Amino acid sequence: MNDFGQILHVNLADKKCVLEPVFQDVVDSFIGGRGFNVWYLFNHLPVNTDPLSPENILILSCGVLTGSSAPTASRLHLNALSPLTGILGSSNVGGYAGAWLRSCGIQSIVIKSKASHPVYLYITENDIEIMDARFLWGLDTLETQIEIKKQLENTRVKILAIGPGGENGARFACIMADKDHAAGRTGMGAVMGAKNLKAVVIARGSQKPFPADSPAARDAVKKYVLKIKNSANYKMFSEYGGAGYVKWAHEMGIMGAKNYRQTRFAHIDQVDGKRLKKNVVRSSGCFRCPVQCKADLEFRNGESGGWKATRPEFEPMINLGARCGVSDLETIVRLDNLCSRLGLDSTSTASAIAFAMDLYERGILTPKNVGQLDLSWGNGEAMEILIRQMAAGIGFGKILAQGVRRAAAIIGNGADNYAAHTKGLELTAYHPGAILGTALGYAISSRGGDYNNVYACIEYGWSQDKATKEFGTPEAVDIQKAGGKGRLVRLSVLVNIILDCLGLCKVPALSLLGAFDLKYEAKLTTTLTQRQISAQDLFRAGERIAALERLFNLRHSPANSVDRLPSMFFKDKNQPLTRESLSRMIGEFYEAMGWDEAGHPTVEKLNELGINL
Repeated sequence: MNDFGQILHVNLADKKCVLEPVFQDVVDSFIGGRGFNVWYLFNHLPVNTDPLSPENILILSCGVLTGSSAPTASRLHLNALSPLTGILGSSNVGGYAGAWLRSCGIQSIVIKSKASHPVYLYITENDIEIMDARFLWGLDTLETQIEIKKQLENTRVKILAIGPGGENGARFACIMADKDHAAGRTGMGAVMGAKNLKAVVIARGSQKPFPADSPAARDAVKKYVLKIKNSANYKMFSEYGGAGYVKWAHEMGIMGAKNYRQTRFAHIDQVDGKRLKKNVVRSSGCFRCPVQCKADLEFRNGESGGWKATRPEFEPMINLGARCGVSDLETIVRLDNLCSRLGLDSTSTASAIAFAMDLYERGILTPKNVGQLDLSWGNGEAMEILIRQMAAGIGFGKILAQGVRRAAAIIGNGADNYAAHTKGLELTAYHPGAILGTALGYAISSRGGDYNNVYACIEYGWSQDKATKEFGTPEAVDIQKAGGKGRLVRLSVLVNIILDCLGLCKVPALSLLGAFDLKYEAKLTTTLTQRQISAQDLFRAGERIAALERLFNLRHSPANSVDRLPSMFFKDKNQPLTRESLSRMIGEFYEAMGWDEAGHPTVEKLNELGINL
C-alpha cells in the first residue's frame, strides 16, 4: 500500500538504528500492526529464547490506517515472546503515540538486544537517537514523562514508558502512554526493562499518511463517524467510558467477583462507575476518535479533597473492585492509577491479589506467609502494599509478580486450584462459567486468557434471527448455550485481528457498531489507501494471521499452548459451563478454522492460505 512508512531496526547493544522500506509482499499477506509483528517474530525469533534475555525481539507496529484520516485510527500493536506465558506476547495501546510515529514516516520499530545501561529511544522525523536514561531509572511512568519533556524542552512529545514494575522484572509489567493509555497485557513492560529500555519518545512529524483527499475517502470517513455517533450506546460510552458498564455486568450475572467465586457483587451500587461522573473535570480520548471515552477526575470533598486521577476503564473497575471484594469507589480509582504509575497491568495485578485473598480466606496462606498483611477481601490498604511490593520485587508481592501460575507453584498446598489463568495469562472481568462464548475465547486466545483478544460481544449483542443466519442456530447468542459458539468465536477472532492490523479501536468498531462484517473497514481502507481491498480479503488475511499465531505458539511452547480452562470453573454444577460443553465448543472452533482435532492448522489449510513452512 502506498504511503506505508518504513521499518526502524534498533540494536540497543551497538546503538545502531537502521531504516528500511516495508516489505510489500508481507503487507499484501499480513497487512500491518499485529499481522506484520507475528510474521516477523515467526521468521526471526529463535526457538528456546528466554523472554527476558537480550535475544527476545520487541516490535511496535502501527496499523495500516494508524495516523491517517480514518476515525479511531490511533492504535499501536506490540509483540514479543511473553515472559508471563512463554508464548506470543501481545498488547495494544491507543492515545497519540502511534499517530505521531506515522507522522515521522515510521510504520514499525523492531528492537533487539540489550543496552549496557538504561536508555531511551528518541525519534523525530529527521533523526533517531539512543539517549542515556540512567537519570530516569527508578521513576514511575508519569515522573519519567515529566523528566523527559524537561530534558528535551518539548512538552508535545508522546512517550511510551515503563515504571519500576518493568525495571524489576514483574512478569506482567505494562507500558504506559500518557497517564491512562496502557499496553497492558502479557508483560511487554518487563521485556523493555530487561533490555534496559526505559522509554520510546516520539516527536510529531509533518507526514500525513492517507489523507482523505478524494470525495470517496471523505465520504467514507464521514459515514463511519456518523455510524459511530448514531449507534445505540454512543452517548453512554462517551459520557461514562467503560466504567459505566460495571453494574450491567453485575445485572447480567457474568461478573467475576471474589476471584470468580461469585457472578454478582453485593456492594455493586457503591462501585457503579457511573457515580464517577460528578468527579469528571475533563473528557479526552485518542487520536481522531469521536467517542472520547477517557476522563480526568478530581475528588474535591472529604479527606481526599483536591486529589486528581484518571478514570479507570471497565476491566480495572471490576478487577480491582468486585474481583477483590473492594466496595469503595475511590479506592478502586487510587489502585488503578497506582498500577499505571508503577507500570503494572491492572488486570493481572488484581487477579494476583484476588488469588492471594482467596487463598488467605481458605487458610492456604497465613499472615506469616504474607508478611503479616491482612488479606481479607476488600482491604485496600493491604492491596496497595502488595502492588508496591510487586513493582519493587520485594516481599510476598515478588511472588505474586510472577503471575498466578508461577505463584501457585511456589505456594503449593493446592493453590493451583484457585489460579484463574489460561496459558499463564490471568483472566479478565467476565466469569467464564456464566458466559460461554467468552469462556471459549479465554480458552483459545493466542495470548492466553483475555477477553479483548477475542471480543466476542456479539454473543449478547446480536438478535437470534441474525445469529441463525450467520451461525446456523439462535443458541449462538444465548450466553448459557454452547451451540454455534465455535463459529461465533471464529468470526470474533478474525475481526479482532484485522482491527489490530488496521490500527482501529475496538470500542467503536465492535461495542458500538457491532457489525462484524468488516465492510465499513474495507471501504475506509480502500478509499484512503487507493488500493482495492474487500472484506473478504481482510477475512482471508485474518485467517492467515490466526494460523501463524497458532504455529508460533506451538513452535515456542507447545505445553503452554493447550486450549483449556482451569478446573476451578467446572465445580459449580448449576452453571452452563461444563467440560463437555467446552470440549464441544473448542471442536467446533477448530473445525470452523480449518484446523485439525488437536488445534493445529492443517497442511491443506496452510496451502490454501499461502503459508509455506
